[in-house]
Amino acid sequence: MNRITQLFNIQYPVIQAGMIWVSGYKLASAVSNAGGLGLLGAGSMYPEVLREHIQKCKKATDKPFGVNVPMLYPNIEEIMNIIVDEGVKIVFTSAGNPKTWTAWLKERGITVVHVVSSVKFALKAQEAGVDAVVAEGFEAGGHNGREETTTFTLIPMVKEKLQIPLIAAGGIATGRGMLAAMILGADAVQVGSRFAASVESSSHDNFKQAIVNAQDGDTHLTLKELAPVRLIKNKFFHDVADLYTKSPSVDDLKALLGRARAKKGMFEGDLDEGELEIGQIAGLIHEIKPAAEILNEIITDFEKAKQEVVSL
Repeated sequence: MNRITQLFNIQYPVIQAGMIWVSGYKLASAVSNAGGLGLLGAGSMYPEVLREHIQKCKKATDKPFGVNVPMLYPNIEEIMNIIVDEGVKIVFTSAGNPKTWTAWLKERGITVVHVVSSVKFALKAQEAGVDAVVAEGFEAGGHNGREETTTFTLIPMVKEKLQIPLIAAGGIATGRGMLAAMILGADAVQVGSRFAASVESSSHDNFKQAIVNAQDGDTHLTLKELAPVRLIKNKFFHDVADLYTKSPSVDDLKALLGRARAKKGMFEGDLDEGELEIGQIAGLIHEIKPAAEILNEIITDFEKAKQEVVSL
């Protein structure tokens, strides 16, 4: 056991990211049942939908699981109360100030982890009393920090300053990537994109196939004036790029983005007009597989790579 497996009472130091339109109860329970930590992605769920997924997840697994909560969520108080009411014991917070909810959650017996993109914010999270942090490099899919620091440099810099457990995220989909992150100082890894292309992922099959088809260079960080987001290059992405040639205002970008772009792409499968949020590691994802098989492959690859390193 290490600090993370002990903290969450799980078999393997692998966390499945709580991604919007991807991380429902089927995926979270499958990962937890396989020995990792599954997370429900509350960012794309209305409060009562989240309650339903929590209840179904409790029926589908007797292992620990958690909820990822973006703190910019408009119904944040209702979400937090549902989490407490339903007895969820692990919460990952993101996109906000960890001071806002950490103490409240911990007073109710909940383990709290916060997602950060820099050393500065990692230290703020530690000061706020979180139990661990996820340090996410900008290789990651979806919304990223503005620092554009890569995982390979971010993890050792955070490790140098942090006392609490550290989870690495961004560009990790294989056991070799997991080993690299842990050699750099991480206690565990958070894997998003690889589980997005799983059988149990709640995203649309079109989106899953787009992940499998993606090659290196097919994703890009854009919309930095709103909230930086890494997307597969499609018609919508190129529409944004064309708008940038005209020196758009923030309002112009908001008008083009509109509402529910991520749902349109990732959940409804519109590969032209939707946001297709995925990480650079998509270039190493070649097949849609069950989550348990994915986790088993990561751990097997990790152990094999570890032996190769020992033999060097």
